[in-house]
Amino acid sequence: MGLGIIGWIVIGIVAGWLAEQIMGRNHGLLTNLIVGVVGALLGGFIASNLLGVPVGGFNLITLLVAVGGAVLLLFLVGLVKRRG
Repeated sequence: MGLGIIGWIVIGIVAGWLAEQIMGRNHGLLTNLIVGVVGALLGGFIASNLLGVPVGGFNLITLLVAVGGAVLLLFLVGLVKRRG
């Protein structure tokens, strides 16, 4: 069972907020949503294509992959901002 739009929003907000806490950043709700959803896509790509871990549905694995992707995204954005 895949995630609907509401599921993506919930996972995105939670993943973005957790990544924000882990990385010591302070963003708003909309930024957390965007970081979480993009991070979920990034994390899902890495998990399924590079690690062979199937990801999908509304569960803890999906949330962990989304948080990992969001943390990676915030890290990469931090590197780019430092260089620029």
